[in-house]
Order: sequence, then C-alpha cells, then structure tokens
Amino acid sequence: MTGLLALVGGAEFQPGNEETDRALLAAAGDGRAYVLPTAAARQRPELAVATARAWFASLGRQVEELPVLTRSDALSARLAGLARQGRFFYLVGGDPGLVAQTLDHSYVWLAMIEAWHEGAALAGSSAGAMALGQWTPVRERWPRSDRRRLAPALGLVPGVVVVPHYEASGQRWQIELPPDAVVLGLDERTAALWDGQAWRVTGPGRVTVVAGGERGVFASGEAIAGLPSPV
Repeated sequence: MTGLLALVGGAEFQPGNEETDRALLAAAGDGRAYVLPTAAARQRPELAVATARAWFASLGRQVEELPVLTRSDALSARLAGLARQGRFFYLVGGDPGLVAQTLDHSYVWLAMIEAWHEGAALAGSSAGAMALGQWTPVRERWPRSDRRRLAPALGLVPGVVVVPHYEASGQRWQIELPPDAVVLGLDERTAALWDGQAWRVTGPGRVTVVAGGERGVFASGEAIAGLPSPV
C-alpha cells in the first residue's frame, strides 16, 4: 500500500493547483502536514514556506515546515521522528539536484518513505518532482542553457526523468538519455497523480510521456499510459 503521489510541473501554490492539492489534503486526513523547503535552501526558503502556508490555509489546512535544508538536517534523528508522524509531505521547487543530494539515504527520507508506504501523501513540484525520478536534469552551464546532464535522483519512480515547466521551457531541454529512460514532461500547475494503482492527470495543462521513440500526451482527467509505477 502507498499513499497518493503527485509530480507537479511547477508554479506550485498558485491558482490552478486546487484539484491536485485538495486530493492530497483529503488523503492526508487530520495527520501532520509538512512542507519541505529543501530545494529552496539557497533561495530564501522562508519565503517558500510562507507561500505554502498561505496557499494551504486558503484551502482550509494548516501546514508545518519540516526544516530540512542541509545534509545534517536530513540525518537528524529528531527531524526523522517528526517525519515519521507525517501524513502529507510537499517538496517545493528550487535548485535541481539539491533535493537528492540532501535527502538520499538519509533518516528523514527513509522516514518519509515509510510514512508514504503506510498511506501518507507525497508531492513534489518542479525541482521537488525532478528529485523523485531516477535522474535529475541539471544545467551544464550557468545561468542559462538548454543543455542538461543527468544527476542521480531519489529513484521513487524508476527509470524516469521528470521535466517540469514542459510547455514553457522544459520541452527545449537537450538531454542525453539512457536507452530505456522515460521522459515525463509536466506542464505548470499540472500533475501526474498516482493513486496507488494508476496514474492520471490533474490540473489545467498536459502531461507528456516519451519512451522508446513514442510520445503520448494526456489531458486533465485522463489516465497516463507508459509511466512506471513508483516503488
């Protein structure tokens, strides 16, 4: 058994995300709900938390910060204990690669996964969603480049490369992919939502799956074909 899993294409905590976020909150019930600003650790994480709190308050729910900003935080037994009590986790957007570097094989991540396997809801947006695939695309040059190299991610959705902001910029990314990789392109404010049995689209945009030379494009409410199950 697993809880809901939402991979969001960015522009989180804004109008258009209501369907996805209400489904996540309903799945969480009355349990503790956390926002993790890990991906925003270098980009005013307190602002990301404040935005998340205001957004979820508008949906009738209070969320807490789980302050995992460094590797030391991720290895904290105290924070892992809090995570183990969680019924909802939201990984915000920010710096691609930073989430996996911070959380991989950490006490906090293991606690989150244990909670998710017991029915807690888990979501990531933009960089947060990228970290949940097998690999995270990161820039080869800074500040701007459409070329991306792949860095290891957390592997919750095996074999998948998550590309957010797909309609705005992600579809232009140039990525050298492993032969069997599946590209999951997510439009902003749009999610691939796993309900424990299948994937479907929520939100106003589209989800694109590219695998084996084939491309599938799916609209809101449609089942998503060709996307591996999470583990």
